[in-house]
Amino acid sequence: MNLILLGPPGAGKGTQAKILEQAHGFKQLSTGDMLRAAREAGTEIGLKAKAIMDRGDLVSDDVVLAIVAERLKKPDVAKGVVFDGFPRTPAQAESLDKMLKASGSKLDAVIEMKVNDEALVKRITGRYTCAKCGAGYHDEFAKPNKVGICDKCGGNEFTRRPDDNEKTVRDRLQVYNKQTAPLVEYYRGQGNLHVIDGMADIGQVTAAMEAVLAQLKA
Repeated sequence: MNLILLGPPGAGKGTQAKILEQAHGFKQLSTGDMLRAAREAGTEIGLKAKAIMDRGDLVSDDVVLAIVAERLKKPDVAKGVVFDGFPRTPAQAESLDKMLKASGSKLDAVIEMKVNDEALVKRITGRYTCAKCGAGYHDEFAKPNKVGICDKCGGNEFTRRPDDNEKTVRDRLQVYNKQTAPLVEYYRGQGNLHVIDGMADIGQVTAAMEAVLAQLKA
């Protein structure tokens, strides 16, 4: 089974992709991971991507698609894949459709994790982690039981990701809404779009994902 998870940065796509991978044996495929793996493997296309990334330039569609095609030939994707953060544009989506068709495969479902932009900004900018054990907390939704003390390890130092600030989050949302959101209409037109509430608790989002899979199997 081949799935795409759609949603802006911070919507929880990576978390749900990992859960689907563990539950069903699908392989999570994110563009970033595929680019890094190809670069480290030293393949021809990986070295091309490395040269582009080392210059600080954006990797072009043809290189990204070549890396995806290379990745889909590996045996560990036999049970299916969950694309996380790919495709990013309608042009990439059309190329992916052709790529899968050429290999005798297809997309089974595209799941949009619908989110509220303002709530997402609050969700992301409020999160922080224990510097010692990595336990996650939030200024409003998941405070430690004792202020300044990690519940899990007792540590008293915490860190925030430098890109978890309001300006960066809003900029990323703007890019997503401009470049990637049109994919919603693209896949709705194909009849394989499923929309779930991405603002729900992780367990509720997972249950909604499972309901979509059950529907497909039926």
